Amino acid sequence: MKYDANGLVPAIVQHARTGEVLMLGWMDEEALALTRTTGRVTFWSRSRQALWRKGETSGNWLDLVAIRQDCDSDALLVLAEPAGPTCHTGARSCFYRDLDGEPASSAAPPAAILGRLADLIALRRTMQPEESYTAKLLHGGVDRIGKKIGEEAAEVIIAAKNGSHAELTYEMADLIYHSLVLLQDQGLPVEAVWHELERRFSP
Repeated sequence: MKYDANGLVPAIVQHARTGEVLMLGWMDEEALALTRTTGRVTFWSRSRQALWRKGETSGNWLDLVAIRQDCDSDALLVLAEPAGPTCHTGARSCFYRDLDGEPASSAAPPAAILGRLADLIALRRTMQPEESYTAKLLHGGVDRIGKKIGEEAAEVIIAAKNGSHAELTYEMADLIYHSLVLLQDQGLPVEAVWHELERRFSP
């Protein structure tokens, strides 16, 4: 790595599954080594002039998945699984405001909602709140979930035949949601589908 005059390199942290950009920190050689050996993302705090393991006071750790360097070897991309909010404000990401200081309308990238939705479905399976439609679907198993997927697929086709973008958007969202519920029922992570799509992709 090519460290700057202060012996530091910027480290962009990205959610390993959703792709959401979580924060920007700085690492020196020791912080990078600790991150790799402990599996918990560690930074160099420029304000405190000390090593800082994210989550050591809040419990909101960043569990390391992978690290990549950029083409000039002077910046890092840290792929991590966050254990709770990343920002000290309690937001999922430090990048939650636009340039006017207003809350952003969606995560960056917007496709991060798929991973967040998959996480919520998994939580519904564990907690099983009585009022949860998702929990009821999961309790019904593959027969109930499969029936809903069949219904939603038919409604997607009808929406397309009707030529209504609003209707198609709504019905496609239903189909994707129920498909994610089926993956959870089968114990298959949504990432398996992404990997299969990547395997097939040939630009």
